[in-house]
Amino acid sequence: MGKVVFIVSGGELGDPAFLREQAATVSPAAVICADGGARHLEAAGIIPVLIVGDMDSLDAKRQTCYEAKGCRILRHPQRKDETDTELALHEAFRMEPAEIWIWGALGHRVDHVLANIFLLVQGKQKGIEVKLIDEWCEAFLIDRRTVLEGEAGQTVSLFPFWGPAAGITLTGFEFPLTNAVMEIGRPYGVSNRLITGRGIIELDSGRLLAVRYFRPGIFPGEASE
Repeated sequence: MGKVVFIVSGGELGDPAFLREQAATVSPAAVICADGGARHLEAAGIIPVLIVGDMDSLDAKRQTCYEAKGCRILRHPQRKDETDTELALHEAFRMEPAEIWIWGALGHRVDHVLANIFLLVQGKQKGIEVKLIDEWCEAFLIDRRTVLEGEAGQTVSLFPFWGPAAGITLTGFEFPLTNAVMEIGRPYGVSNRLITGRGIIELDSGRLLAVRYFRPGIFPGEASE
């Protein structure tokens, strides 16, 4: 794994312990917050290097506190075309990482979730792997051969993104495919599963949106361990 930058957005984060554990394991080169995402880091015990946004979700007291701890704040006007998460993503791109993990980008606001999913395209355009992640799952785009290292029983759903995806071959999945086509409006790629700890996804053209759940058979709001 190369250089990784974390972005923490203001959506649902889930258990902050998972973020803290991943930060300890991955050792990100930087942690950037999108506005109110900085509130999540209080529970995780992490100090960001930068907070970006219009500051409509982060009170002045917290802003002052973070600045006193050496965090830089890049303020933008409220009337802007970009979301705070997109502004944070642009700052992360400047650091030229190999990967960017966006936390707090999933949750109950469907419009915000969709906006964050569409941001994944910018990573592909720059050749940087960008994913949305929380304690339950990760979402990312695939446009070439990809190997998923995981655990047998993990659910992986695949959707064509912005158009048909062709030449899809899945190896190591409960429902394999060979030279298949996925088209928008026919979501038959939902709820596939890894049969071993390794799954291979190949495609000749187009892009796939992948959603991989970390805990086999366990999903948010349905069951508890």
